[in-house]
Amino acid sequence: MAVSRRGLLRWTGAAVVAGGAVAAGGAPAGAGPGRWARLRAHLGGELLLPGDAGYDTARLPFNSLFDHHRPAAIARCVRPEDVQRCLAEARRGRLRVAARGGGHSYAAYSTPHDGLVVDLAPMNDVELRPDGTAVIGAGARLGDVYAALAAAGRCLPLGNCPSVGIAGLTLGGGLGWVDRAFGLTCDWLRAARVVTTDSRLITVSEDREPDLFWALRGGGGGNLGVVTSFEFATAPVPEVLTVFRMRFPAGSAADVLGAWQPWSAAVPDHLSSTCVVLPDGSVDLTGCSLGPEALLLGELAHLGVAGPLEHAEVDYPTATAIMTQGHPPRNAFRASSRIADGMWDDPAAVADTVRGKDSALLIVGALGGAIDRLGPTDTAYPHRGAPTSVEVFGTVGDLPPEQVTREVDDAQSALARLIGTGTYINYLDPEQDDWAETGYRHNLRRLRAVARRYDPDGVLRFPQSVR
Repeated sequence: MAVSRRGLLRWTGAAVVAGGAVAAGGAPAGAGPGRWARLRAHLGGELLLPGDAGYDTARLPFNSLFDHHRPAAIARCVRPEDVQRCLAEARRGRLRVAARGGGHSYAAYSTPHDGLVVDLAPMNDVELRPDGTAVIGAGARLGDVYAALAAAGRCLPLGNCPSVGIAGLTLGGGLGWVDRAFGLTCDWLRAARVVTTDSRLITVSEDREPDLFWALRGGGGGNLGVVTSFEFATAPVPEVLTVFRMRFPAGSAADVLGAWQPWSAAVPDHLSSTCVVLPDGSVDLTGCSLGPEALLLGELAHLGVAGPLEHAEVDYPTATAIMTQGHPPRNAFRASSRIADGMWDDPAAVADTVRGKDSALLIVGALGGAIDRLGPTDTAYPHRGAPTSVEVFGTVGDLPPEQVTREVDDAQSALARLIGTGTYINYLDPEQDDWAETGYRHNLRRLRAVARRYDPDGVLRFPQSVR
């Protein structure tokens, strides 16, 4: 059942005010010292409780708007058996529980208030096999994965923020800065090790537990079990890439978006690009092309709008450093998304969704290319065929969080009317009432069936879980 905005706010507010643990089935659950002593005795890793050294640092989510979340315990898991023990305790005590990889859940669902955090950060090994297969622990962060693979001359399409966890990125699909060339992160997944809510450790792939494997590729993190490791195919690193940037002045957004969207959908797959649209109508267009600069310049000649161009031919590690720079270690923000059903009719109206706002901006990414080599039901990620994604992002800074939330919500609501109602599940937004239908679309019914099969008791339930 979908959670309405009012119901979600009531759910989260009651948990914070009352300080009680909400059980998987909705009833209060105590968390006596005996439970934690039992869990600590069986963990290979460390169990952190309130008052323990390191707890106050370990509990913090990436989005500092949710720093009021205080988990009942944080289990720093070093092996799959630790995860099995955590889920057994959560099931036995009807505790709220969530796995945490990078901790970047936009609504801090991976840091449940008064719940048990299954912290996978210590399980961060990256192993590259001779055949090019990468086995990556679920606690690995993208910066470490980039570095380990590049050192071996291999690559995998990943996201833009180095501190994001490989688990959350993959499970939600995996948009990134070379996705038109290589596809989504989840498209390269070949197998995963998963602890189910009844504490079984299983391997899933196309041939083993295929329904669960399908759901893990775009079904969203935290829904179906706890992945402890991923097995990916990888590609050789490109010999040369050309990164570029074009800046357009205030008031130019309508012209730039009007020219950019059809251009970005028509260029060859080797070219990926993103427009950041600011409230004053200025635009920062960045991107990356696989190949030498002549290949990029030939395509930019057809863009249809002119602006100062910065570009450079670089190797893969340098391109990665450029395309993933500038992300803070933590941030206070509100965010949402919409995915375009087709070419927009009114680019000026799209730009105007953030015009004059104090915080909200648009991050407009080109889709298509290799993303569309799979069909919309081949994985749980449903947006194959869509040309464009739009993230609405508002940094709080010195502004009231309520104002930033309102600005972001106003923009995403307007975009739904202008371009389409699709949403990217990795940008879960508590303000969106239609998140389940628009995030999963035609795959929602199958996803719910898989969730009922693998988590029949709702052990992994959270406000925007698949139910």
